[in-house]
Amino acid sequence: MANDNKSAHPAAQYDSEVRKVIPYYDAIQTETIDLVRTCAGEPAVWLDTGAGTGALVERALPLFPRTRFVVADPSAAMLGQARQRLGALPEDRVRFLEPTGSDGLSRVAPRLRAQVVTAILCHHYLEPEARRAAVRACFEVLEPGGVLVVFENVECESARGRETGLWRWREFQERQGRTPAAVEQHLARFGTELKPVRIAEHLALLREVGFTSVEVLWRAYLQAGFYAVK
Repeated sequence: MANDNKSAHPAAQYDSEVRKVIPYYDAIQTETIDLVRTCAGEPAVWLDTGAGTGALVERALPLFPRTRFVVADPSAAMLGQARQRLGALPEDRVRFLEPTGSDGLSRVAPRLRAQVVTAILCHHYLEPEARRAAVRACFEVLEPGGVLVVFENVECESARGRETGLWRWREFQERQGRTPAAVEQHLARFGTELKPVRIAEHLALLREVGFTSVEVLWRAYLQAGFYAVK
């Protein structure tokens, strides 16, 4: 496992490796951007927490020319990659927070308020109580009517479903040219380093913290997307 962030890849290699392990990685970003446009138009402030190397923000910037993006991640190494990608832009377009997970947002940016918060494939590293704290922190950042978009690894509803899901994920990675040993090492993270949550449990969590409208956005393989309106 990479020692400079919680993903399976060192920050400097993340962009070149992630599409080999996450099916529909680009589609996840596309669905996120389309959902934001539908629900929020062109928001004044969009916080991307767990932003990693800044790839989602880079894609969104030209599509939302009047939006100010705020970039947060717990890994200093990931933020370093994001700064290389986005750091030449003025602060009225991109603001970087000091390293923090979602649960620390109020500490590093106590006055931050946004119309959109995205948390893409980052909260699934958290134990249940830590995930709850992270989602609650995202809720508190949002203005009334604001939208949260979250993508997670998700647990299946049956042992057979889990077996099928893991087998399909194995075949996907092998088609990307990963070695059998590398594939098995990655799949072993599911349920250990990666802490999947059932879809119904995640919907319940979003309602519990106070969101008024909660929906499933997307699902494929062992990943799912959710959106919630405050």
